[in-house]
Amino acid sequence: MNPSYDAVAAIAQHRCEYCRAPELAFNFPFEVEHIIPKSKQGSDSLDNLALACRSCNLHKSNHISIIDPDTQTETTLFNPRQDTWENHFQITSRQEIFGLTAIGRVTVICLNMNNSSQIFARRLWIQWNLFP
Repeated sequence: MNPSYDAVAAIAQHRCEYCRAPELAFNFPFEVEHIIPKSKQGSDSLDNLALACRSCNLHKSNHISIIDPDTQTETTLFNPRQDTWENHFQITSRQEIFGLTAIGRVTVICLNMNNSSQIFARRLWIQWNLFP
């Protein structure tokens, strides 16, 4: 386990800092990921570490930006240490995560936050009062 896990998990309140999945619903700890990957000169400092579920972490990989399909401009992904989740995302009545801003849109796309298994799980978490 990452030596920074306890500190990062406390900051994240044991939720994925991208999709808001509750760590409690899984049978293993979430991953400590680099917001700016080490391959892109990211550091191991707490302000560059986030708690991520396996799905978000795998999809994010070493991305820090992608092209926004609405504006056709390169847009940075959501940064949990700089951005406020509610400013960039909202949950729809169908339990999908909707990007309110360019940052939100590209993050939803890059992290594949609305795949069928994510939506199914999110519906259960809402029924069980585990989300958000």
